[in-house]
Amino acid sequence: MPYLTAPEDLSALLPGEPSYRADQLRAWLYGTPVLQPSDMTNLPGSVRDRLDPLWPFSVEEQQEADRGRTVKWLFRAPDGAAIEAVLMGYRSRVTLCISSQAGCAMGCTFCATGQFGFERHLEAGEILAQVAYARAHLRAHPIPGSPDRLGNVVFMGMGEPLANYEHVRESIRRMVEVMGMSARNITVSTVGFLPGMRRLADEPWPVTLALSLHAADDGLRETLVPINKRYPIDDLIDAAADYRRSKGRRVTLEWTLMDGINDTPEQATALASIAAELRAHVNVIALNPTPLSSERPPEHRRVEQFVGWVERAGANVTLRDTRGQEIDAACGQLRARRSSG
Repeated sequence: MPYLTAPEDLSALLPGEPSYRADQLRAWLYGTPVLQPSDMTNLPGSVRDRLDPLWPFSVEEQQEADRGRTVKWLFRAPDGAAIEAVLMGYRSRVTLCISSQAGCAMGCTFCATGQFGFERHLEAGEILAQVAYARAHLRAHPIPGSPDRLGNVVFMGMGEPLANYEHVRESIRRMVEVMGMSARNITVSTVGFLPGMRRLADEPWPVTLALSLHAADDGLRETLVPINKRYPIDDLIDAAADYRRSKGRRVTLEWTLMDGINDTPEQATALASIAAELRAHVNVIALNPTPLSSERPPEHRRVEQFVGWVERAGANVTLRDTRGQEIDAACGQLRARRSSG
């Protein structure tokens, strides 16, 4: 499984082969990924046979929605761990949402992943392989009306990225330094794992930091995001402000809108105040409901009303599409359905 091997150590997979074979393999894995070893046309058959299996997971299920513009995968690692990724095509970009853990220990009430608990951290190679697989899939199956290359990677799938810091850091290093991706096109989303936020600010790569806020006061946020009891909002604001100063990058505030919970004018005003303090951008998305959660999305009129309140209170805000509602596109949903079925 080459993706579990650091790129500088690939020669260890090819004993007895000329040194340039490792360079060729690296070019395939990180430059122009392919879906199967047989497509690595400048490698001899004996070498390609050694690279099977190529991926550190198998594809257990693939779903498509939005006229082929959304593709959801459930990958399965050899130890049974579930890994989900979602590829989303837009007119001007293609974005991949990847997982950093199998399961999640954060316990957010509205998240399908959190409802199944934590299995294990994903290794750097398992994280990176999601990116490589999506790139290979995109080359073989372009998304209609979208660019033919992967433009953005967001750590917004299963797991809390900053709780799996070393492996996430290594995967970012490979994306930027080996794959040639721009760090500015990589977003790390956290529910507020404060130690990881502080460490990320010291890294050399100006990735975008997204703080999944979901509530603008500690009382409500502690009911939705239990880690808030350890790292309250004021501490997160301080860390986010430090990150912006360190990187010169605008922080994003993520807000999953839930009917009758965090869709009030009071929450909108408080959210706008936090955004103004941080000079942050707000991304609002209506909840993609899960079978095990009691929370539900507001009606569309209420969603637009909430966005209007935030705007009028002085914040920059975007209403994001809720992609893949006819499939299990929210993080953890496909795994939840397979596990319960």
